[in-house]
Amino acid sequence: MPASNDLVTVSSRPGSIPIARMRNLYRVDDVGRKLDKLPHKEHETLRSTYERMLEKGPERFQVKPSGLPEMDHLYDELPNFTEVLDDIRRQLALCEDSRDALEITPLLLLGPPGVGKTHFARELSQLLGTGMGFLSMSSMTAGWVLSGASSQWKGARPGKVFETLVDGQYANPVMVVDEIDKAGGEHAYDPLGALYGLLEHDTAGSFTDEFAEVPIDASQVIWVATANDGRAIPDPILNRMNVYEVHAPDRDAARRIAARLYTSIRAEHGWGERFELDPPSDVLDAMSELAPREMRRAWMTAFGNAKLDRRSRIETRDLPDARGKRGAIGFMQ
Repeated sequence: MPASNDLVTVSSRPGSIPIARMRNLYRVDDVGRKLDKLPHKEHETLRSTYERMLEKGPERFQVKPSGLPEMDHLYDELPNFTEVLDDIRRQLALCEDSRDALEITPLLLLGPPGVGKTHFARELSQLLGTGMGFLSMSSMTAGWVLSGASSQWKGARPGKVFETLVDGQYANPVMVVDEIDKAGGEHAYDPLGALYGLLEHDTAGSFTDEFAEVPIDASQVIWVATANDGRAIPDPILNRMNVYEVHAPDRDAARRIAARLYTSIRAEHGWGERFELDPPSDVLDAMSELAPREMRRAWMTAFGNAKLDRRSRIETRDLPDARGKRGAIGFMQ
């Protein structure tokens, strides 16, 4: 399913890539034939799916760099992801001044909880200017969430890949498979089975969701998987991805992350102007002991506690661990 030759400009925001080519994701004739064959007053969910596909049409934006995007803020915000960011930057550079489509090799981020793996995936989506689909494998209740279930089953519906592409605006969204190492369990179907084909460019070009049964082009999807333990992931999946070990940031990097978060939170809220421009050094030292995912909640606790004391300066005693139950503002004890 080739892309069209028309170039369009999509809305731009800081860090986004504004130029896109239109790409056909499916054939309208295929959808029409499926719809015509449905028995009258039966399979209403399937009928609605086909009608939605016809209404939206097959074209989606395929993001194309107009230039190498600014990434310095990501290096500052995510210092423990330098290796991954370097690779992303190389792959963006390859296609910035050619007619080639943006192509990002599937990524697997391995590391302990709380180091920012999921946050990185969200930031990558914003950097590229695409949409994002998110699938948490740890909370998955059915093995067919990725690829859909046959319409013959009661309560069946399309899978996440199909929904993200059909309902979204982009042919190349970032698809996050969170905690892929948790995909085992008692499932009637292999929850990772669909990935074997989806991670291969050639076979993903004619991906067929088991519910809709219409070939759809998923070859441009940008895959980001996260995991705590790579040993639980099948080798055929590992072999299809670039694997990165992501470690917790060191003390200096953690202080920088905490400082950026303080500045960001302060700027995002009207009450932020009542606080000092920069946090004290001893508070940053204390914050550096926390995992990145815990820092925002800790800052919100500290801001709240300082406000209760009518102070414009945050102190270490405002942090959740130092105030006991009083630190419950915005932070679960």
